[in-house]
Amino acid sequence: MIVFHRFLIGTFILFSLGFAWWSFHYYQTVGGSLALAMAAFFILAAAAFGYYLKHLLRFLGR
Repeated sequence: MIVFHRFLIGTFILFSLGFAWWSFHYYQTVGGSLALAMAAFFILAAAAFGYYLKHLLRFLGR
């Protein structure tokens, strides 16, 4: 079950990084502070879930 959880978290990290890249690209071409805020949020989310994934066993108490 932990392997599947790692897979899901890894998938979310990749999605977050991709969406952050898309949002930043959209900000550069069209503008708008919402796109920049979304890019920053998803970069932070990817970093937080990356930390969680790295220390998963500690969070689970093993």
